[in-house]
Amino acid sequence: MAIGLNILLTSTSLFYFNSATFTLVNQCSYPVWPGLLSGAGTPPLSTTGFLLSPGASNSLFVPLSWSGRIWGRTLCTLDSASQFTCATADCGSGTVECAGTGAIPPATLAEFTLNGADGLDFYDVSLVDGYNLPMTVVPSGGTAGNCSATGCSAELNSPCPMELKVLGGEGGSESVACRSACEAFGDAKYCCNGEYGTPDTCKPTIYSEFFKSACPHAYSYAYDDGTSTFTCASADYTITFCPSPAPGYVYCSKFCFNVHVNTALHDQIRSKNTTYIIKHDQLKKCRTCQCLG
Repeated sequence: MAIGLNILLTSTSLFYFNSATFTLVNQCSYPVWPGLLSGAGTPPLSTTGFLLSPGASNSLFVPLSWSGRIWGRTLCTLDSASQFTCATADCGSGTVECAGTGAIPPATLAEFTLNGADGLDFYDVSLVDGYNLPMTVVPSGGTAGNCSATGCSAELNSPCPMELKVLGGEGGSESVACRSACEAFGDAKYCCNGEYGTPDTCKPTIYSEFFKSACPHAYSYAYDDGTSTFTCASADYTITFCPSPAPGYVYCSKFCFNVHVNTALHDQIRSKNTTYIIKHDQLKKCRTCQCLG
């Protein structure tokens, strides 16, 4: 009996030692249902989906060889037939557990490959499949790599260009998510496929720049690697939904923005007819923009 218990305790200790701790935190004012998808050939996690109430957190032990995605589902309901569905980032399983299915775009994604090349973890926050809520990834206790925080703290559903908005909520008039241009239009130049399937041919667009200007460390299109992939080693990670917004940004709506912006930027906004987020350090020697109608 004692021998069996010792073996069990040793096995449990080895599991904890050979795993990273992922702590998921919900700082949103609304419930979030995280979804988790393991990559092919990597160990499954103990859960693939659960409820995270406002202010709540949940820690998971993740094997050091794991790769996969984490995202947050919002506006979820259980109907009279016990079908669970979410208005954004649903995984289509019909249950709280995603059970091996990924997020239906648009969805803000946290992506991980643990213990990869040179023993480093590779991680990023991606808006390539669109955006549905703010999310950051913050490593702690890392022993190598840059171990930088990354993510998207900005709220982008409201300033999302109209042609990319997903409407829902009460009355169906609230912007609840922001699609990628690839999903919205299906054009190869936005999807980085076909003749645009290489880094040399697929370049940023006005739509990817909308995401990139708001969230400079997040992936904005498929070949946005240089400023968007981060590394760390032997780290634990905190994934936060709706983190406190980073200071230093002001939103300019394409319709009526009563903020001061640089004249050149005002002309750029007018000519491209889209929404931009402008750093406060660019607001010097400026004039007032009027409604663009």
